[in-house]
Amino acid sequence: MAKKTEKLERHPEIPLVDDILDWHESGAPAEIRRAIDKADKGAILDPGFPYRHEMKKKAYEAEMEMLQVEMVRMLAGLKAAGGRVVVLFEGRDAAGKGGTIGRIRENLNPRSAYVVALPKPDEREAGQWYFQRYVDWLPAKGEIALFDRSWYNRGVVEKVFDFCTPEDRARFFRQLPDFESTLVDEGIVLVKIWLEVGRAEQTRRFLDRARDPLKQWKLSWIDVEGLKRWDAYSEAIRETLIRSHSTISPWTVILSEDKRRARLAAIRALLAAVDYPGRDLAKIGAPDPTICGGPEILAGGIGGGG
Repeated sequence: MAKKTEKLERHPEIPLVDDILDWHESGAPAEIRRAIDKADKGAILDPGFPYRHEMKKKAYEAEMEMLQVEMVRMLAGLKAAGGRVVVLFEGRDAAGKGGTIGRIRENLNPRSAYVVALPKPDEREAGQWYFQRYVDWLPAKGEIALFDRSWYNRGVVEKVFDFCTPEDRARFFRQLPDFESTLVDEGIVLVKIWLEVGRAEQTRRFLDRARDPLKQWKLSWIDVEGLKRWDAYSEAIRETLIRSHSTISPWTVILSEDKRRARLAAIRALLAAVDYPGRDLAKIGAPDPTICGGPEILAGGIGGGG
């Protein structure tokens, strides 16, 4: 079988494409390269994942259609009751945050269900209270805010890349419980979702992005450098999830080796967290417990698959 990387042309005008290819060819551990190059389309690379192949498209679309109908009902109930929902989507690079958010809001009114994807803080924002710029994007009555990355940047990415000082991060963790408790006390439903993907699958997804001219824009310097800092990420993730998981604001951790199963699990977790008229939990179903749980689902080696 021809190796997938043979289809990836080098593009000197897009250096990050070549950087990803170079990582696969000479930087990645040998077992990662072997797992990617030997895998059939749709095969799961992480041997610890409970399924060997991705979910069949027909079954996935049938479940997704039902859940999207429920999402429409949920938002209608939210607007009628004046409720507010904040959903944080965090996870490894290429874990599927954007795709999951896209399926959640696919049939929702974008005025009421909006995405928050903030860029790097500007000079003024960098001089503010750390949580301040996120507060500006919190929902009003009848709205749901979907954060594509959030204040947890300080817990993981900023730690790994030394974008903050140890004192900044220590202050973040001191203030975090009170900040999130205040949101919940205000009546905001806070849902925190962490998507985790193994090292081989992450690399494969970056290669797919590099191969597709329509997706090359998704690549960033952080992505390339992050591939080299897997262990540092794992340590920061482990610490952050442990220190920020509580009964008031728990994490839902989803193993996203299979994007389809991960998306279904995320939507079910959201629907279970928001009460609305006519909600039928038996019909919606619970998230797949073999891939979805709290931080303990990562016990035994967080994100080490592949």
